[in-house]
Amino acid sequence: MPRKLKLEGLDCASCAYEIEEALRKEGFKFAVVNFATKEAIIEGDIEKAKEVIKKVEPDVEVVEEVHIHDHAHGEFEKRTIYFIGISLVLFTIGILMRYYYAIDNTLVFGLFLASYLISGWKVLKSAIVNSLNGNVFDENFLIAVATIGAFLIKEYPEGVAVMLFYVIGEFLQDMAVDKSRRSIKALLALKAEYANLVRDGTVVKVKPEELKVGDIIIVKPGEKVPVDGVIIEGTSSVDTSALTGESMPRTVKEGDEILSGMINLTGLLKVRVTRELSESTVSRILELVENASARKAKTEKFITRFAHYYTPAVVGIATLIATVPPLVFKESFTSWVYRALVILVISCPCALVLSIPLGYFGGIGRAAKEGILIKGSNYLDALKDASIVAFDKTGTLTKGVFKVTKIETRNGFTEEEILRFAALAEAHSNHPIAKAIREAYGKEINEAEITEYEEIAGHGVRARIDSVEVMVGNDKLLHRSNIEHDTCKVKGTIAHVVIDGQYAGYIVISDEIKEDAHLAVKELKRLGVRKVVMVTGDSRDVAEEIAKQLGLDGFYAELLPEDKVKIIEKLEKEKGNGKLVFVGDGINDAPVLARADVGVAMGALGSDAAIETADVVIMDDKPSKLPKAIQIARKTQRIVWENIIFALGVKLAFIGLGIFGKATMWEAVFADVGVALIAVFNAMRVLR
Repeated sequence: MPRKLKLEGLDCASCAYEIEEALRKEGFKFAVVNFATKEAIIEGDIEKAKEVIKKVEPDVEVVEEVHIHDHAHGEFEKRTIYFIGISLVLFTIGILMRYYYAIDNTLVFGLFLASYLISGWKVLKSAIVNSLNGNVFDENFLIAVATIGAFLIKEYPEGVAVMLFYVIGEFLQDMAVDKSRRSIKALLALKAEYANLVRDGTVVKVKPEELKVGDIIIVKPGEKVPVDGVIIEGTSSVDTSALTGESMPRTVKEGDEILSGMINLTGLLKVRVTRELSESTVSRILELVENASARKAKTEKFITRFAHYYTPAVVGIATLIATVPPLVFKESFTSWVYRALVILVISCPCALVLSIPLGYFGGIGRAAKEGILIKGSNYLDALKDASIVAFDKTGTLTKGVFKVTKIETRNGFTEEEILRFAALAEAHSNHPIAKAIREAYGKEINEAEITEYEEIAGHGVRARIDSVEVMVGNDKLLHRSNIEHDTCKVKGTIAHVVIDGQYAGYIVISDEIKEDAHLAVKELKRLGVRKVVMVTGDSRDVAEEIAKQLGLDGFYAELLPEDKVKIIEKLEKEKGNGKLVFVGDGINDAPVLARADVGVAMGALGSDAAIETADVVIMDDKPSKLPKAIQIARKTQRIVWENIIFALGVKLAFIGLGIFGKATMWEAVFADVGVALIAVFNAMRVLR
């Protein structure tokens, strides 16, 4: 069972990669370090993992219980500002004395050295400890070498300036990253801070974590629902937008399920708890979003690998620049060492390894705000390339709310007989058609009358009602059982009824197309999806009619679950360089959801099976959320590549300028920190 560790003080994205690599080398099969949330998800010996993390990053504090030390973080910010302030004052005095008053003695050197050590002690300490642990090429090491080198060639004002502005830049960068984290957390601000527990006839405020299954709680108007439960008293409107992205309030009443994260708007509700907080919908959503970084996109993997080789390569180039020209061409060591130091400063890969995971994390957070749960940045990447989308019909493109609209009788049976026997035969089925038949019957079903029951996959059901054998199902069931009948082709959804081996007639059940199904198909085509099809177990006539109304590119009807998998495999061959997306209800379509490149579960609010099976979960019943997810995926990818091109472009330009002696260390540190800040703020755009 994977465990989650909080990594306080994890302020460097490449350090997260180093920790992850070290854990894997130590034999941890599952180890993911998420810089965006400052968490490690680990399967294995937790104590050993803590030792490995401490060895790689001694400044990181490993906390097993996940909680954020807001107070401690605030104190750390104040201390950092205090040190930066003192360092700036000393640096300013040193600059004035050296350049304005032309004083360059031991006192001036002491001022610069004091300013350097006050602002950079943490960087120097990290560089030494990390180097001793084998992690040589991190940004602390690069900045330490560059600034100490500046002191050695007597350019100590620049050495101090680089350290000081690097520390200021890192501080601003941390603030920007924290702001981004808070923005994402705010998008997912689902958890209630307290619950009103009914205890011994009185109401007491408790933490949601304290609630147990069976407890009775009160949810007042304006309050968030703390955990999942069932309403035992009261009627109200609830805001489900935090879970589904749907702005329209939903009416709930006694007997209805109510989920954590919803906001009670009008009436007082008494609720019986059905799930503890750790198992409730709100916790599962937050966990899915936070753990999504475990499944990394190819771009993310490439950049972390690239940064791993890029930094040593730049250090190698800097070493050659510092040594080859002076030795070969007998030129001044000082000027070439200075150029090498400029290259070391600009070579930090922060902007890349920081902004890219943050961009993906922001994309996943933005989708969650829309009621779309994406289980990993790899699925976000796959969604942007959707070329074929296959929809299930019932509950996906249609409402799945069936109503009996007609009963046709045969062989002397009455409508009442057909409906009664059909309702009894379907008593144990959860299929929407079965529910429609039971609702049309409208009377209480005595299950004691049902002595046998068998579900025939893809055909229907067979039951024995007292001594009478009843079969209810599709036309295939009639042919399978060799039942003589005069009706095969009927438009609509049909349930044929057989009583004691004799054809009794059929029940016509109607389903409605969802209001936004037309919009979903239209938007998918606008976004460049080549083919939108329907894959259903329903009759060909029904499928043809719905496909025509929605303007689909094709349909596949009368399919058993295993047939759907074959159709998906056939469509796989047509997708070209794109991805195949299947959208279903997440419960009956598990094999197909697993087989597609991206499996999307539709209308899965509160459904454990859907959340477990699918790669993407749409929390309400709206197919139009799929094109929205594709738009978010494309925007995320666009921002990620903007950051890659911008960061690499600026760095390569400054490396070139540094080699030719056209860039100073001041400019290099401004470029490095500036690029990182711009990349972080650009990554945050996806949240809007």
